[in-house]
Amino acid sequence: MILEDIEFLIHLIEDARVNLNASAKHRSLTDPSIIEMSQRLDNLINKYYSITETRHIAS
Repeated sequence: MILEDIEFLIHLIEDARVNLNASAKHRSLTDPSIIEMSQRLDNLINKYYSITETRHIAS
């Protein structure tokens, strides 16, 4: 994965975080849509850490 892809992933993480925070202001944290958004954000963050840790070990 090249640097541009990592930057795009960071952009996706930030968008997911902003959307989750905005939606959570108007819904319960146990609302299925909030849980889904949170899981999507978790998956993006996990992917980011997996990629950056792999790059760190390889260098």
